[in-house]
Amino acid sequence: QVQLVESGGGLVQAGGSLRLSCAASGRTGSPYAVGWFRQAPGKERYFVAAINGGGGRTLYADSVKGRFTISRDNAQDTVYLQMNSLKPEDTAVYYCAAGIIATMSVQRYDYWGQGTQVTVSS
Repeated sequence: QVQLVESGGGLVQAGGSLRLSCAASGRTGSPYAVGWFRQAPGKERYFVAAINGGGGRTLYADSVKGRFTISRDNAQDTVYLQMNSLKPEDTAVYYCAAGIIATMSVQRYDYWGQGTQVTVSS
């Protein structure tokens, strides 16, 4: 069993930056792949970024390429999402999830955090 806890959300003006963290606990062995997803009110949960267990492979949604960067520190069991040049349309609850492979598919992740709210004001 893996527990995931997100942090770092908040309120920021358009053009600003935030760094989200996803701290994992409860499992030993090879690191899981981790994905970030976001969900706005009344909408589905959408893929944002993902990173494989070793950190050498990353995936990004087209809407965040060039603005967001996913990284990980396996010594700290933490994955980060650096978000720059934030836009009002980035406003959502951001979730991290752990799975076997880095993928854009929500269904392929086995463990989920509770989410952290990101609000970008115009």
